[in-house]
Amino acid sequence: MRSLDIARDTCERHHPGLLKALDAVEMPEREAAGSPVLEIFKEYGGAGLLVPREYGGVGADALDAVRVTRALGSYSPSLAAAATMHNFTVAMLFALADRVVPPTEEQKALLSRVAPDGMLLASGWAEGRTQQDILSPSVTAEAVEDGFVLNGAKKPCSLSRSMDLLTASVTLPDADGGQPSLAVLLIPADSEGISVHPFWDSPVLAAAQSEEVRLHDVHVPEHLVIRGTPDDPSRLDDLQEATFVWFELLITSAYVGAASALTELVMRRERGTVTDRAALGIQLESAVGLTEGCARALRDGVDGEESVAAALTARFAIQKSLAAVSEQAVELLGGIAFIKSPEVAYLSSALHPLAFHPPGRTSSSPHLVEYFNGGPLQI
Repeated sequence: MRSLDIARDTCERHHPGLLKALDAVEMPEREAAGSPVLEIFKEYGGAGLLVPREYGGVGADALDAVRVTRALGSYSPSLAAAATMHNFTVAMLFALADRVVPPTEEQKALLSRVAPDGMLLASGWAEGRTQQDILSPSVTAEAVEDGFVLNGAKKPCSLSRSMDLLTASVTLPDADGGQPSLAVLLIPADSEGISVHPFWDSPVLAAAQSEEVRLHDVHVPEHLVIRGTPDDPSRLDDLQEATFVWFELLITSAYVGAASALTELVMRRERGTVTDRAALGIQLESAVGLTEGCARALRDGVDGEESVAAALTARFAIQKSLAAVSEQAVELLGGIAFIKSPEVAYLSSALHPLAFHPPGRTSSSPHLVEYFNGGPLQI
C-alpha cells in the first residue's frame, strides 16, 4: 500500500533496520507478554525519535512522528502504543525544559542520555481511564525540604517493566496566590519504593507491558525536579495543550497502523470485488489523511485550542472509522482466514482500545460543541 510504504520508509530513515528486526519475530510472539519488541525498539534508536538533535536525538517533526508510529503499529500494535507513551512524555519533558525554564546541569546531563542510551520514559499521568485528561496526575506528591515524596499507583502503566524513568506531573501553587506552576518529576525506575505488579490480563496489546506501578514513599530529590515558572501564565496552558495534541495524534496513529496491516492483507490477497477493496482503502486513507493533516498543521505552527480541537476531531472520527475498517476487512478476508490466521483476529481486536484512551468521547462532547459554536475549548 502506497501510504503505508511511505510510513515504513520514514521509519527506516530514522531507525534503520527496526522494522526488519520486528518482522523477524512472529506476530504471536511480538504481541505476547514477554515479547522482545521493546528491547528491539531500544536497540534501533526508537527512544530518540522526538528527542531534540541538540540532545542527541532525531528531532523528528510531527508528520514524521505519526508516520513512524503508524509503521510500528502495522507490525506491532503493542509496541506502537508503548512507543506513544514514551514519545508523548519526551515531547512534554523537552518542551518544559527548553520553553519554560532551562534545565540545571544535572538535569541536562540526564536528558542528554535519553537518546544515546535508549532510555525509555513511562508516564505517571492518566492512561486507560477514558473520562480523564491524559495530563491528570495519578500519584500524590508531598513537598519536602529537598524535593518530593510520592505515593500512589499508576494502572495501567505502559513500559512498566522496561522503563528507565517514570515521570509524574505536579502543579505547584504560587505562594502569593498567583498562577500555579508546573513541575515534572524524573523518577529513576530503580528508586526505592517503586514496585511493578500484574494488571493487564488481556492478550491484546500485552507486549506494551501495561501493568500496575506502585509508589510507596518514593523520594525524588530536588535535582530531578524540572519546575515551571509563574511569570508567564500562558506558558503552562500552551505546554499542556501541545502535549495533549502529541498524545492524541500518536496514539491514534498507532491504531491506524494496525488497521493498515489488516487492510493490506485484503489488498494483497485481492479479496472481494475491486469496488469492495476501493471502499475499504478509502475508509482507511481518510483516517490517514486526518492524522497526517493534523500533524502537518502542528508542524507548521498551528497551536492552542485550534490544534486541540483538530486533534480531538480527528481522533473521534478515526475511532469510528476504524470500527468500519475492521468489520469490512474481516468480512472480505473471509471465515477461513479468520479461523486459520490468528493475525486477522488479533489485528481486528487490537483496533478497539483506541476508544479506551482519555479523553472519552462522551466527556469531550460538550466541550467540542461549545468550541464548534464559537466558545472556548476546555480539555
